[in-house]
Amino acid sequence: MKISKTITLATLALTVGLSASSFAQDGTMKMRKDKKMTKMENKMMMETKIVGGAEMYPDKNIIENAVNSKDHTTLVAAVKAAGLVETLQSEGPFTVFAPTNAAFDKLPKGTVETLLMAENKTKLQSVLTYHVVAGKMSAMDLVMMIKKGKGKTELTTVNGGTLTAMLKGKNVVLKDEAGNMSMVTIADVNQSNGVIHVVDSVVLPGM
Repeated sequence: MKISKTITLATLALTVGLSASSFAQDGTMKMRKDKKMTKMENKMMMETKIVGGAEMYPDKNIIENAVNSKDHTTLVAAVKAAGLVETLQSEGPFTVFAPTNAAFDKLPKGTVETLLMAENKTKLQSVLTYHVVAGKMSAMDLVMMIKKGKGKTELTTVNGGTLTAMLKGKNVVLKDEAGNMSMVTIADVNQSNGVIHVVDSVVLPGM
């Protein structure tokens, strides 16, 4: 009986020891993974990307960077006409889906000119703030949200509307309230007050 008890205690001690070792190993692996992710995220945040032929500096705000992109002159003009410059220079943070000039050119002829008229300022503000989401969401964040949502996730925009984000291959795509699609072509252009994701089409809120 004494020998049996000794064997049982030894077996229990070995099991506990192995479990503790396994737990410690799992914890260490998780810490290493988290540390690796943090380093990757920090590297991405410090990376200077080229958009519209200009360097986008992570220590400058959304407006300071956007005005230098030759691909976003229409967007910058629209932001100024809508009186949103001060907002997008503020602390934020914001996630901005920034349509290129080519994206605006896809709209029906005369749409941009009409939106830029002083009497349409409210409508222009609605369109532009539909491209902005409060908080900073990287492409990795969006992909994780999409996967968690089993293929899609809904984003509430600053104007109160909804954008649906999905994946098309490795690219994040957005679907607006009318069913129009827009693809992220340049992701994670980090700013001091958020992040810009360049998109190839203008998304429109329900009107």
